Amino acid sequence: MQAYQSLLSLFNGHLENYRNTLASKKPAELYEPENYILSLEAKRIRPLLALIACDLFEKDAKIALNAALSVEIFHNFSLIHDDILDKAPLRRGKPTVHEKWNTNIAILSGDVMLVKAFDILNNYDANTLKLLMNVFIKTSVEVCEGQQHDMNFESRNSVSVSDYLQMVTYKTAVLLGCSLQMGAICAEANANDQKNIYEFGKHLGIAFQLLDDMLDVYATDTKKFGKQIGGDILSNKKTYLLLKTFELSNTDQKQKLEALLNSPKAEEKIKGVMEIYDQFNIKTLVQQEADKHTKEAIGHLHLINADAEKKKSLEKMAIGLLNRDI
Repeated sequence: MQAYQSLLSLFNGHLENYRNTLASKKPAELYEPENYILSLEAKRIRPLLALIACDLFEKDAKIALNAALSVEIFHNFSLIHDDILDKAPLRRGKPTVHEKWNTNIAILSGDVMLVKAFDILNNYDANTLKLLMNVFIKTSVEVCEGQQHDMNFESRNSVSVSDYLQMVTYKTAVLLGCSLQMGAICAEANANDQKNIYEFGKHLGIAFQLLDDMLDVYATDTKKFGKQIGGDILSNKKTYLLLKTFELSNTDQKQKLEALLNSPKAEEKIKGVMEIYDQFNIKTLVQQEADKHTKEAIGHLHLINADAEKKKSLEKMAIGLLNRDI
């Protein structure tokens, strides 16, 4: 990330200018929640990727600033609505929008953010706008489909590993690919390079989510991880770890796992499920799946016709994002 600090600062300045326009807009209840969620501390990975992609193809990253802003506003719109669906009280350690205001305000504020995410792209010429819209519309629909699949999984008894991978691809990974491709479009990269940089981001996103699932169970530093260890087990969330374990289990093992998932004793539940995970060496299997997607991502990066040193820097950043402490 340090190598891209100047690009991150460039985007943060652009975001600050945008937020300044919200301060005087009326009705305040519509725009203050948008300003609030955009003010929360975040890594800004998606907009940064858009700027990195533009720079990768030897164009001034400034021309991708509105594409980057569009992606960031869309991402935060989705967080507002996801928090409502999940009944989440906190986002990045602060009250969620629906808790700070109310659900109706949160829905409407999220709605206007979605509209503005697309409207910002009107700053581009007609040809660039059409290309940006094509990938952004496709991605926006997929993100919503991914969220619906995730909600459907809560009430479905039968969910396969492949179902799960498709869900996280749509819910999380495609927006990373979209961010990179939009930056490439701004830089007028050819269609083949656009495809490869999109696939790089998509597979990077899948690997990141798999490792996030693993950290939920095996992270040793709760403060650094930022979430409750074993939270996915307690909520019976259908993660790659759980679904892979069911896939490998015989009838008796499945019954034991289901009994643990229905246990009201939190500590006993986490400990018991982890013991079954260890029987199947699930931690290693998740790591192997994440490694597979990481290698596929890097493979696509290597196919891109761009400066070797810049590609190396992007690869280093990607590996850095994935190498979080267990």
